Amino acid sequence: MSDVQIPGGPYINSIIGEGTRFNGEFDLNGLLRIDGDFCGTVRTEGKVLVGKNGRAECTVYAGTVVVGGILRGNVFADEKVVILSTGIVLGNIHSPRFIVEEGVIFNGTAKIVQTEAKTDQGKTSAEEAEPQSYAPSEESAAEQPPVAVSGTTEGRSATG
Repeated sequence: MSDVQIPGGPYINSIIGEGTRFNGEFDLNGLLRIDGDFCGTVRTEGKVLVGKNGRAECTVYAGTVVVGGILRGNVFADEKVVILSTGIVLGNIHSPRFIVEEGVIFNGTAKIVQTEAKTDQGKTSAEEAEPQSYAPSEESAAEQPPVAVSGTTEGRSATG
C-alpha cells in the first residue's frame, strides 16, 4: 500500500477499512485510521483516528487520538484527545488536552495530566517541581473546578 500524505501532516500508513475486522496489537509509526472494526491494543507516537463508521474496542497509547465513531476502552494520549460530535467514548481518558464537541456521548473519566517537558539540563520539569497535592484546601474547595470528569456529556459542552 502506498503512503498518503495529509497536507501539513503525517503519513497515513495504516488503515483498517470499512468492512474489515482486525484483532490484535498494532505498533506503528505515523497515523492509524480505523473505519472498520478493531479489537486489541494500539501503540504509536503519532495519531489514531476512529472514523465516523469505525468501531474500536481497545486500549490506545498515542500522541493524538480523534474519535468520530465508537471507541470502547482506555486512551492514553501524550498530546490531546478530541471527540467529534459523532463520537462515542466508553472508557477512561488520560491526556494533557481534552476537546469535546457538542453532542458526544462520553461515559468514563477524563484525567487531565501534566506533560513532562524537557529542560536544558535534560531533566523533566516534573522532576524539578516540588511535590504537589491535588486535593483542594478547605478554603478553596468551593472555588476549584474538578480535575476529573465523569459521566455522560451527551448534548452538553464540557466548558459550559
